Amino acid sequence: MALVKNPDDICLAMLGMVEGNGHPFSWSAIINGRYDKHAMVRCGYPVIPQYLGAQPVEALGIPDVKVTHVWCDDPADAARVARAAFIPHIVADPREVIGQVDAVIIPTDKGREHVDRARPFIEAGLPIFIDKPLTDNEEHLRQFVQWHREGKPFLSSSCMRYAKEYAACRRRLGEVGELRLITMTTAKSWERYGIHALEGVYPFLAPGGWLSAANTGTSQANVVHVRHRDGASVVLAAIDDMYGGFGFLNLHGTKGSLAARFEDTFHAFKAQLVAFVEYLRTGRPPVAFDQTAEMMRIIIAGIRSRAESGRTVPLGEIEI
Repeated sequence: MALVKNPDDICLAMLGMVEGNGHPFSWSAIINGRYDKHAMVRCGYPVIPQYLGAQPVEALGIPDVKVTHVWCDDPADAARVARAAFIPHIVADPREVIGQVDAVIIPTDKGREHVDRARPFIEAGLPIFIDKPLTDNEEHLRQFVQWHREGKPFLSSSCMRYAKEYAACRRRLGEVGELRLITMTTAKSWERYGIHALEGVYPFLAPGGWLSAANTGTSQANVVHVRHRDGASVVLAAIDDMYGGFGFLNLHGTKGSLAARFEDTFHAFKAQLVAFVEYLRTGRPPVAFDQTAEMMRIIIAGIRSRAESGRTVPLGEIEI
């Protein structure tokens, strides 16, 4: 059952912007199907005009969907996003979009802020997409679990779930045999980017079978060992300035190995946004919430383990 009144005419609000994250620019352009090239060059994130400019015109846009409203924490940012992605309405308060749009996107990646950012829209019954990670603490995860139990419509994911490079490995997984070791790398912090590494590897193992996490690194160089009941060990590295090592996946098993590097950002972002639109049109989530909650428990366990000198934290200790 559709979550919006008219699945063929969907209006979205893009709400929020934090340092180091240019999603309001790129996501709005991908959805709206056009952008001002000169304004986008000045967005402050050189990679965005690069990958947008590499696409054929017809690759941009999601049919019958538009970002019509924008709000950013800094009003000057909202004006820049609106100009770059042809968004007609800038609001002074994010709550102004309630009753004006069909759904909301929160494109910020500070999990500790997401309960407060999402609350007005979830309580108003507006469907919402929340950028990764959904949250990074136990109390807020319990709130999201409660909202899910109440039937509130929301999604959260990393674009790495939709990476075509990793999908190719999943199709060839039989060549590996039984998985014994998976490694994945990312830049930036565990709190903000650990979910990129985690969600990239998560589909390779059975959901519900993740056991524990041990973070033997530091806040600048996190190295997290996650165990799964199927016998596979997963090692995720999130190192602040390791930009040259972002998105490298390695799969090792009893018969062989596979490797892939994340490269096509545009494809992953668009597939992620299309999945949200399909959720709005059908009411069927692309990923079960239980899987999102399990991944958040791993993120939280990794933070707790680091704070406790690398102690192995069972996921069952994260009570939801």
